[in-house]
Amino acid sequence: MSIRHGISSALAALAVAALCVTPALAQDESADQKFTQNEIVQAAAGFFGMTSEAVAKAVQKVFSEQGLPDAYIKGDEGSGAFIAGLRYGSGWLIRKNAPPEKIYWQGPSVGFDFGGNASKAFILVYNLGPSDRLFQRFPDIEGSFYFVAGLGVNYMRAGDITIAPMRTGVGLRAGVNAGYITFTREATINPF
Repeated sequence: MSIRHGISSALAALAVAALCVTPALAQDESADQKFTQNEIVQAAAGFFGMTSEAVAKAVQKVFSEQGLPDAYIKGDEGSGAFIAGLRYGSGWLIRKNAPPEKIYWQGPSVGFDFGGNASKAFILVYNLGPSDRLFQRFPDIEGSFYFVAGLGVNYMRAGDITIAPMRTGVGLRAGVNAGYITFTREATINPF
């Protein structure tokens, strides 16, 4: 009886230990799929051609509010507006342990907005899960003032996915607008 009781106790202890270890392993695996602040600063600084210090301030703010991103997008975009506006972009979705994936984005806007700009866009992506979840509309409210070069950040959410575009660009554009952007696998001229 005591041997049986001892074996049962040992099995129960192993089961409890396994339950306690499993979430820790899952967290470690999840953390391995995310990008650290240093990785993002280095990638963004190289992409924008700026010093790490200049990019670090913007990245630090986003990380303090959102945490570690699952993915990022680096690409180019152009936009223009005279009350109604359009934005088109293309780039690469970068994830750990996966090959880069070519993506496109486009969308309309309306507001007190005029001018045009060309930008480099470095977009942090949070809570993405499978890549297919990116291909949807993200509502956008943006205030912008591009005159020479500058770096701006805003947040866009769709469901539980948050994206944080960081843009640096040149042009002459000022105003506030509301609209959305849609990510797609194929390029399209239809902004809707």
